[in-house]
Amino acid sequence: MAGKEATYVEALAVKDGKISFAGAKEEALKQKGEATKVVDLAGKHLMPSFIDAHGHFINALSLANQANCYAAPFGAGSTKEGIVEALKKTKVERKIPDDAVLMGYGYDDSIYPDGGKLTAADLDAAFPEQPVMVGHVSLHGAVLNSAALKKYNITAATVTPPGGVIVRKPGSDEPEGLLMESAFLPIFAQLPKPSPEEELEALVEGQKIFAAAGVTTAHEGATHLDQLQTLQRGAKAGKLFIDVIAYPFITEMKMTLRANPPETFMKYENRLKLGGIKVTIDGSPQGRTAHFTTPYLTGGPSGETDWRGEPTFPESEIPKMIKAVYDAKLPLIIHCNGDAAIDNFLKAHEAALGDAKAGDHRTSIIHCQFVRKDQLDKIAAWKIIPSFYTEHTYFFGSTHIKNRGKEQAYFLSPLKSALDRGILFANHTDFNVAPIDQLFVVWSAVNRVSREGEVIGPDERIPAYEALKAITINCAYWYREEATKGTLEAGKLADLVILDKDPVKVEPMAIKDIKVLETIK
Repeated sequence: MAGKEATYVEALAVKDGKISFAGAKEEALKQKGEATKVVDLAGKHLMPSFIDAHGHFINALSLANQANCYAAPFGAGSTKEGIVEALKKTKVERKIPDDAVLMGYGYDDSIYPDGGKLTAADLDAAFPEQPVMVGHVSLHGAVLNSAALKKYNITAATVTPPGGVIVRKPGSDEPEGLLMESAFLPIFAQLPKPSPEEELEALVEGQKIFAAAGVTTAHEGATHLDQLQTLQRGAKAGKLFIDVIAYPFITEMKMTLRANPPETFMKYENRLKLGGIKVTIDGSPQGRTAHFTTPYLTGGPSGETDWRGEPTFPESEIPKMIKAVYDAKLPLIIHCNGDAAIDNFLKAHEAALGDAKAGDHRTSIIHCQFVRKDQLDKIAAWKIIPSFYTEHTYFFGSTHIKNRGKEQAYFLSPLKSALDRGILFANHTDFNVAPIDQLFVVWSAVNRVSREGEVIGPDERIPAYEALKAITINCAYWYREEATKGTLEAGKLADLVILDKDPVKVEPMAIKDIKVLETIK
């Protein structure tokens, strides 16, 4: 995974968890000792294991007790009836008590026709008494049934907070079920927490999801203090068998730094590393809460006109947050989807760093989906690392065309334009917005095909090799781990994955069908 073109070695030697040799088979066999185990790959493909370029690892701890409401091909959520059946099945199989909140994840309203979206009434028919909450695929909200709305005191009199969305019934102030952004966050904070013992058990199970996908370095991209404490307890107890990089959230930065001063960041301790600070300054484009300089063609999520989305924090606060992170000499990752959000970040970045704005900060714009060409020029000049999200071309391509128009939608996550400018970039799943499937990430970058079969921005497709770099060596560089991860070189960690086929050599549309056979850490 080094260089401009794919290169291959015949053999690899591993000793004490590190690569001791990479090269010709004859030379490798000279290192063979009495206890050496020789493995013949028999035509299978070995490469550096995958590095998660942004997701929410902590969510893996709770998925076992939630219903999979992803749309096809990843779940049963393509219809409202499928969602209800998935909830019923989970309630029975996981023995969810009647008085507990029954939860689902992955609801994608973008695939539903106008007027056909999931509402509280749809859930009430099957669950008239039990509180039910179905998480939106963006991770920025949920649909609540009437029992859940009552439990969390969401009524016609509830005022929609700044930066939030409470969808109301037509012609009424009564909530319809969907809450997004700042309207949902207080509810999320009230969800019941598992016991410490249950958390450690779930931590092990959560890692298995990532390891099964070939991932040996996971990204926890918005870590609240209690979640960080869970990860630290797990690390101390020796429960981590993959590496986890956590980014505490900006709103809890002061509290986090009291127990974890800046000098403790960027160092692994029992496989856990604090990677920097996360700031989020807009929402999701599919939920129409991303912040743009121009209006959505379809209005706002609650019927607003001339709707451009809103920043999640007052614009005057954004420069202060970014300066606070840089002043603490900590790495910054910042969630920006719309071009107005990216404008706000770039202005704040320049104001905070001045002449040092192009220094070796390895700041990352998370998602960076609707970036403009002039913004890409600044990103290139200032050595900012975008972590793009090309899976949106598949999951939400048609939605973005509808909401933003073909020109903007076709420039979504513009990897080829970034490559042409010499920008080093990553690419991610935003787990569990999408499943942790790194080969699907590569497939989406190479093909950019929507659910409906349309190529969303053919000019922005890139070769498979470059797409693989975005989930291996490029991530290693971003995380300042390029000396130990991301390529098959002597001295690096033996973080490896075995696939049934080589993604560079198969037909591009077949990349998503490649199987992970074994993950080595």
